[in-house]
Amino acid sequence: MSCFAGIDFGGMSVKVGLFDGQARLLCKHTAATSKEDGYAETVKKTVQAVRDACAKAQVSPVALRAAGVGTPGVIDGAKGVVVRWSNYGWEDRPFAADLAAGLGVPVELANDANAAALGEARFGAGKKYNSSILLTLGTGIGSGIILDGEIFGGFGGGGGEAGHMVIESGGIPCPCGRRGCFEQYASATALVRDTKRAMFEHKNSALWRIAGSPEGADGRTAFLAAREGDAAARKVVDSFIRYLADGIANLVNLFRPEAVLLGGGISNEGEALLAPLRQRVGERLYVDAARIPFALIRAALGNDAGMYGAYALVCG
Repeated sequence: MSCFAGIDFGGMSVKVGLFDGQARLLCKHTAATSKEDGYAETVKKTVQAVRDACAKAQVSPVALRAAGVGTPGVIDGAKGVVVRWSNYGWEDRPFAADLAAGLGVPVELANDANAAALGEARFGAGKKYNSSILLTLGTGIGSGIILDGEIFGGFGGGGGEAGHMVIESGGIPCPCGRRGCFEQYASATALVRDTKRAMFEHKNSALWRIAGSPEGADGRTAFLAAREGDAAARKVVDSFIRYLADGIANLVNLFRPEAVLLGGGISNEGEALLAPLRQRVGERLYVDAARIPFALIRAALGNDAGMYGAYALVCG
């Protein structure tokens, strides 16, 4: 039986999904990685993780036909090169070629957010749309753009970084060196930061009862308190949705996808998030949704999106 590997890198682990040719998941295997491993050791660990996945699925390694990889950083997929992965300190690394040498099969490489967007587009919430954008609201804002069924990565793989689109000129400093970036206002990190600020400013808020302490605040806290009618929480949620709507509207006006898919834990708020967000995005569109239909929905594959997308790179 032929099989294919979908490899998804995070900051501290690599996840391998082994698939057959019909996109059926045979098994998942996760191995720890770290910056301290260094490049050569990370290549070795990745090769071993694929072999371990084959063993777990009781599939011979010789049945492996190809592997797709999604990894953080600026990726030149055409060349199979990690141009820059700042967290790991990699620059101009021929990651696809080195993995191919270790595995003995062809390897395709993409940015991790782009791979996740491709996974959702082929197998998840975006599969009925030809063009879609995935936004993952987490520590920052991960983004992947699929146009006419293919990843849009920009020249040399340097495009599609929606999280670093400025939506507040001169605003909050971002680690990228700019100020007012989208992810400084509409990520899970931003929501938790603003929730904590509201707690300090409103000592009688229901936020305190729900979170227990500022350290206990998470992405659900403000939404839960807002449902109870808490004014401070409502203000936090409204501000978050307003900034998220601004960023989404910018992307829709620029690329006009058929759908924007939201991932990350905050998307679990469902219609409490999506209904007001749709309204506010609709108010900001250059061409309204009545003329050009547009969907704003939750992503479906969760943390497996990148793994499925990596598989789609080689067997889509």
